[in-house]
Amino acid sequence: MSRIGKKPVQVPAGVTASVDGQKVTAKGPKGELFFVANDEVSVKLEDNTVVVQPLNETKDARAKWGMSRTMIENIFKGVKDGYERKLEINGVGYRASMQGKNLQLALGFSHDVIYQTPEGITIAVPKPTEIVVSGINKQQVGQVAAEIREYRGPEPYKGKGVKYAEERIVRKEGKKK
Repeated sequence: MSRIGKKPVQVPAGVTASVDGQKVTAKGPKGELFFVANDEVSVKLEDNTVVVQPLNETKDARAKWGMSRTMIENIFKGVKDGYERKLEINGVGYRASMQGKNLQLALGFSHDVIYQTPEGITIAVPKPTEIVVSGINKQQVGQVAAEIREYRGPEPYKGKGVKYAEERIVRKEGKKK
C-alpha cells in the first residue's frame, strides 16, 4: 500500500480545483496548471480534498497512485506559492547578469554563455554570484536550474563553478610534493 497515496490532498485556500475525468486543474493567484492522471488510478474531488485511488492491485497501479497524488499536491502548491531554486557561482571572474530576458554567464570560457529564459520561468540575479530561478511548475524550475548548473558544474578541488545554494561540495585533497 502506498502510504503517500492514502492521504487525501487538501485544496489550499485561494486555489480552485476541478476534476474532469483524469484531468485535475488548479487555478490560483500565481496562475493555472493541470495534471492528467494515468488510467490506472481514479481521481475524485470530495469536499475540498482530492482523493486518489488505484483501480486495481497491480504493482504498476500502486506505483502510479503515490506519484499521481504527489503531482496533484505539487500543482496546488505551485499555483498558490510557486517554486524557486537558488544557484551560487564560485570562482574568480565567474559572474552572472541579466541581458533583457536572457541570462548572461561569464564562466571562464572564451565567450559569455547566453541562456534563453523559457516561457513561464523568471530568472533574477540579486548579486553577480547568485541566481534565483522561480516559476509555478516544479519540474520546469528544477530543469532550468539543472541546465544552468550544467554549463560549469562545481569541481571538487577548489569548488569553482555553479552549484545549488543548499548543495555541499565534497572537496578532494590536491597533489602532494
